[in-house]
Amino acid sequence: LLQLWHGSGTPYASERPKKKGKNNEIHTLGDLEGGKPGWRTETSSLCNHTFWPSDGGFHYNNIAHRSQKLITYLNPTIPTQPMPLTVVLHGPAGVGKTTVAKKLMLDWTQDGLAQAVHSAFYLSCKDLSHRGTCTFAELIAAAQPGAREAVPQLPARAQEILLVVDGFEELRVPSGALVRDLCGDWKQPKPVAVLLGSLLRRKMLPRATLVITTRPGALRELRLLAEQPLFVEIEGFLEPDKKAYFLEHFGEERQALRAFALMKGNAALFRLGSAPAVCRIVCTCLKAQMEGGEDPASTCQTTTSLFLRFLCSQFAPAPGACPHPRLQAALRAACLLAAEGAWTQTSVFDGDDLGRLGLTPSALCPFLDKQILQKNGDCGGCYSFVHLSVQQLLAAMVYVLETEEEEAAAGGEAGGCTWDIGDVQKLLSKEERRKNPDLTRVGSFLFGLLNEERARELETTFGCRVSGAVRRELLKCRSESDGNGPFSSMMDTKEMLHCLHESQEEQLVKDAMAHVPEIAVHLTSAFEMVEASFCLKHCQDLRKISLQVGKRIFLENDADAEVDRSQHDQHSLQVWADLCSVFSSNENLLFLDVRDSVLSRSSVRILCEQVTHATCHLQKVVIKNISPADAYRDFCLAFIGKKTLTHLVLEGNVHSDKMLLLLLCEILKHARCNLQYLRLGSCSDTTQRWADFSSALKINQSLKCLDLTASEFLDEGVKLLCATLRHPKCSLQKLSLEDCQLTEACCKELSSALIVNQRLTHLCLAKNNLGDHGVKLLCEGLSYPECQLQTLVLRHCSINRHGCKYISKLLQGDCSLTSLDVGFNPITTGLYFLCEALKKPNCKLKCLGLWGCSITPFSCQDLASALLSNQSLETLDLGQNILGQSGVTALLEALKQKHGPLKTLRLKADESTKIQRMAEAVREGNPQLTVEWNHTGTRRSLCCDFLS
Repeated sequence: LLQLWHGSGTPYASERPKKKGKNNEIHTLGDLEGGKPGWRTETSSLCNHTFWPSDGGFHYNNIAHRSQKLITYLNPTIPTQPMPLTVVLHGPAGVGKTTVAKKLMLDWTQDGLAQAVHSAFYLSCKDLSHRGTCTFAELIAAAQPGAREAVPQLPARAQEILLVVDGFEELRVPSGALVRDLCGDWKQPKPVAVLLGSLLRRKMLPRATLVITTRPGALRELRLLAEQPLFVEIEGFLEPDKKAYFLEHFGEERQALRAFALMKGNAALFRLGSAPAVCRIVCTCLKAQMEGGEDPASTCQTTTSLFLRFLCSQFAPAPGACPHPRLQAALRAACLLAAEGAWTQTSVFDGDDLGRLGLTPSALCPFLDKQILQKNGDCGGCYSFVHLSVQQLLAAMVYVLETEEEEAAAGGEAGGCTWDIGDVQKLLSKEERRKNPDLTRVGSFLFGLLNEERARELETTFGCRVSGAVRRELLKCRSESDGNGPFSSMMDTKEMLHCLHESQEEQLVKDAMAHVPEIAVHLTSAFEMVEASFCLKHCQDLRKISLQVGKRIFLENDADAEVDRSQHDQHSLQVWADLCSVFSSNENLLFLDVRDSVLSRSSVRILCEQVTHATCHLQKVVIKNISPADAYRDFCLAFIGKKTLTHLVLEGNVHSDKMLLLLLCEILKHARCNLQYLRLGSCSDTTQRWADFSSALKINQSLKCLDLTASEFLDEGVKLLCATLRHPKCSLQKLSLEDCQLTEACCKELSSALIVNQRLTHLCLAKNNLGDHGVKLLCEGLSYPECQLQTLVLRHCSINRHGCKYISKLLQGDCSLTSLDVGFNPITTGLYFLCEALKKPNCKLKCLGLWGCSITPFSCQDLASALLSNQSLETLDLGQNILGQSGVTALLEALKQKHGPLKTLRLKADESTKIQRMAEAVREGNPQLTVEWNHTGTRRSLCCDFLS
C-alpha cells in the first residue's frame, strides 16, 4: 500500500537528521516495520470516508492495517531533535489518501500514545480556496471549533500538533501566491495563500508535523514548496486486495474469479481498480450481468463500456417505459458540472460552483439519490462524484449529446451562466493535456462514446441522442494532422491506439488508419498489444513499422514467471499473430524495425512466418538488441531467398550465435538474393566461418555495402576479407571495419587490397589503433592511381604528427580522396601539414572532419590561410575544439575576405556577442555558407553519412 521516497536521509523519527541528507533515498514498505502491536483499528466518524457504507469495513480495515507502520515516522513519544517532518501522501483518485491521513490523526490523538495532550487539525484545500483574509489562529479554530479555547496555547506546544492539509490539488490560488509574503505571526491577518505557504515553508508553526494529501499532478509544486518532505505513495488496493474484494463481494468463488480475470485483462481498468470505489463498480456491473445470464466479457473490454454500463444500470427504466424527462435534464446538469470540473481540475464542488453554472442541488437529485454524486463530509455543502473516472465519463458526454445548448457547451454563454469548457480540438490538444492530465482520460472516454452500441445504451437509458458531429470533427482532425499518423498533432502513437481501441468502432478505426504510412509501436503490456492489434489490422497503406516489445509480455522463456505460462502465452500469441498479420495484409510494407525487445521463440516464429509470406515485400529490416539470442538465426532463415530484401541490419547478441555467419552465407549465395546493404554488429566467430563468409561475398553480386562494426576477425580473418576485396568479382563499394581491433599489421593487407580493388569508394576504419605507421601503409595503397577510394574515416585511430605528414603527402598527389575524417586524434602539431595540402591546387578534398582534435587558437592561423587558398573544400568540421575568440575570429575574417567553395563550417558554440555578430556578417556576405555551432554531446560527423 505504501511506497516511500524520503527527501532527507534516514526515515525513522528517532534518527531524523539535523541537516539535509541525500535526496532520492528509496524506502520500501519493509523499512516501515516497527509499528506497535495491538493498535486499535476501529472505525470512527473521523475516518468515515468510504462511499458505500456496506464496504466501509473492508476498505478501512485494509488501509488502516497497513498505515500503522507509517505512524513510526510521526510518533511524538520518540525523542527527536527540532527538525520537523512533512509527509506528502500522493496517489491517484480514490486510493485512500484521506483515509490514511485521518487514521494518522486518530492515532496521533489516542490516549495511550503519549503522556502529553496532542492535537490534530484537518484543513480542506477546497475550503481554503474560498476563505478570505484571516489569521492563522482563526483558520485553525475554524478547522476544529471544539478546540477554540485551546488555540492560543497551541504555538507553545507546536511539536505536539499534527496538521492534515487534504486535497492539495484542489487549492485554487494565484500563481506564485504560496511563496510570496511569507508570515510567521500567528495573529496577523493574511490571505489564506500566504498562511498556507508559510505553513509549508515552515515559517508558521515550524515544529509542527504536516501531512499533505495530493494527486500526482501537484507533486512538482509540492517538491518546490515543502521543506525536506517524506513522499509516500498510496497505492490503494494491490492485486491480492482486489482479488480478496471480488471474492468477498461475489461470495461464489467461480463467479468472483471470472470477474476478476476480466478486469485484470484490461490493464487500464485494472490500474483504476486500485481505488476501492472502482472495484465496487466493476463488481456491481459484472455480478448483475452474471445473475441475468449475460456474458460480461464485452463490459470489461474498455473502460468506457464498464463505467457506462454502471451508470446506465443505476437508471435503467422499467421494461417498456421511457426515460423520465427529469432524468435527461439531470444528466445534462451532471455532465456540465463534470466537464467544468475536468477543465478547471476540480473534483470537489461547492455551492459557488453550482451557482456559476446555473445549477441547484435539486437539479442533480437523481444522481444524488443514486449516490453517483455524493455529499462530501470533509467540506461542508460540497459534492463529488463517486470516482474521478465517472466524472470524466460524464465530462466526455458533453461533447457527444445532442442538446439545444450545443454552442454554449462548447465554451460559450447561455442564460447568463458562464463556464470554461473547451471544444473537441482543444480537449485533444497536446498543450492543454500537458497542463491538465485529466483531460487525457476525458478524451479517451470521448472516443469510447462514439461506439454505436454505447450510443444506443445511452439513448435507451436517458433518452438523449448522440450527435454524429464529433465523429466528423475527429476525422477532420485526423486528416489535418501534420505527422505520419492520424491525430499525430494531438497525441502520441500509444495514446492514439488506446483511444481508437476504446471506441471499438471498426469503421472509425478504418477511416483513421487507412492511410497511415508508418508507425512506431512500443508494447509494455499484453493489453497494449491488444490495442495495437485492433488498430493495425485496419492499415491499408502501411510502409514502415517499428516494434519494441517489453518484458513479460511473452513468458515462454521466463523461468521466474509465477503465473500459468502456457495459458498466458496462448492468449498473448493469438494477439501477436493478429498483430503480425499486418505484414501479409499490407503489400506496400517495405520497412521493419524490431529493437530493444524481449520476445519468445514462439513469437519470433510467428513473426518470421508472416515475413516469409508471399504477399510480404519487405525491403529493409533492422533487428537490434533482441532476445532470445537465437532469434537472429530464425530471422536469417526467413530471409533466405527473399528477393525483395535489399537492406538487413543485425545487431546486439549476435556474437553468441555460432550459426549466424553460416546462415548469412546461405542468404548471400542464394540465386534470388538481392541484398545490397548488410550490417552485422559485434559478430565473433572462427576463422573457418569468416573464410566461408568471404567466399560468399565473392559469389554474391548484389551486395554493395558491408558494415562489420565491432566484429572480431583476428589477423587471419582480415587477410581473408582483404583477399575477397582483391577478387575481380567482388562488388563491395562501401566497407566499415570500425572498432574491429585492427592493428598496423592489418593495414598492409588493406593497402594491397586498395591497390587492386577499383570498386571500393568508402572505407571506415574508426576506433582501431592503427597509429602513424598504419596510416603510412594505408597511404601507400591510396596513392596508386588504380585506387578509387573517395571517403576515408580514421576517427579514434591514434594518429599524431607523423600520420598527418603521410596524409598531407597523399592529398598533394594524384589521389581520389574527397572526404576525410580524422576526428578524435591528437593532431595539434600535425595540422600544419594538412593545411599545406589544402593550399595545393591539385587537392581534391571536399570534406574534412577535425572534430575533437585538440586544435588550438594558434593553429587557426594555418587553417585561415588554407581557406584563403583552397579551391575545393566545401565542409569543414571543427566541432568540440576550443579555438578561443582569436581562433574563431581568424577563421571568420578569412571567410569574410574570400568567398571560396566552403558551404558548411562547424565550430564549438561560442556565446560571445562579437563572434556571433561576425558570423552573421559572414553569412550575409556569403549566403551559401552555413555556420553551425555544436554543443557538447553532438557527435554526428559532417563529412559523410557513411553507409547511407
